[in-house]
Amino acid sequence: MSNSAASTVFSTPDDTSAFATAFARTLVPGDVILLQGDIGAGKTHFARSAIQSLLSHPEDIPSPTFTLVQIYEAAVGEIWHADLYRLTSPDEAIELGLDQAFEGAICFVEWPDRMGSMTPENALTLTLKTADQTDERVALFEWSDSKWTARIANLTHTTA
Repeated sequence: MSNSAASTVFSTPDDTSAFATAFARTLVPGDVILLQGDIGAGKTHFARSAIQSLLSHPEDIPSPTFTLVQIYEAAVGEIWHADLYRLTSPDEAIELGLDQAFEGAICFVEWPDRMGSMTPENALTLTLKTADQTDERVALFEWSDSKWTARIANLTHTTA
């Protein structure tokens, strides 16, 4: 499979939320979104906005930094939001049940580098970077599974 990439810029946190909401409408069970970036880059904000848009009723979407995983029920099925920052071994990700969630839930995973070799090959990687002294975020999407190409082509500038 070839690797593909797309990028976009979010000028404000509201732009990030609007994009995450539009992106969330394309998601189906089994989709895994790997969120990378420094602390404060907007990973949780992106996931929170996407998850909130998929829920039938407004719900508080806390950061899973301390709980490690938050699970939500939506019309599209289960949504998992994981923050693996505190994990010390990929085995701990298996103990959380992430390997099973990858098969049947929509999963947002922050700090995916902690998973090691259990990172799904069909996942979409979203790397967020902050711009100096502004609210602007540069978002880079990368994938090797062709299922992502059509989904994000209308949302970003895609390059092969």
